[in-house]
Amino acid sequence: MKIKVIGRPFTVCKVDSLDKIDFTDKYCFVGKTDEEISLICSTKHAPAETISRSDGWRGFRLQGQMDFSLVGVLAELTGILAGNKISLLAVGTYNTDYVLVKEDDLEKALLILEDQDYKIIR
Repeated sequence: MKIKVIGRPFTVCKVDSLDKIDFTDKYCFVGKTDEEISLICSTKHAPAETISRSDGWRGFRLQGQMDFSLVGVLAELTGILAGNKISLLAVGTYNTDYVLVKEDDLEKALLILEDQDYKIIR
């Protein structure tokens, strides 16, 4: 499995309105429920006003389009990281999955995954 490192920092935050989101950002993940609006975006595109915010995230994606019939791909990867005490946030899109880890854990996570035969693309 190939992993593509995304070369920018991310912010995870909660906002009170969709109007605060800069949808021109290349990476913009929005989750809206009856309780909240969550946003993951490039730090430089994060809204100035948020309800709460966590900076210092870095991300990578499972490279290529994944078929919906595949089972356990994300579970295996997250299990490896969890087994090495690396906290993460996963986001799925139609094509693939994205994983965010805190910036201080990125290199450790990539080395661990590389040792498990994941190919890292920088």
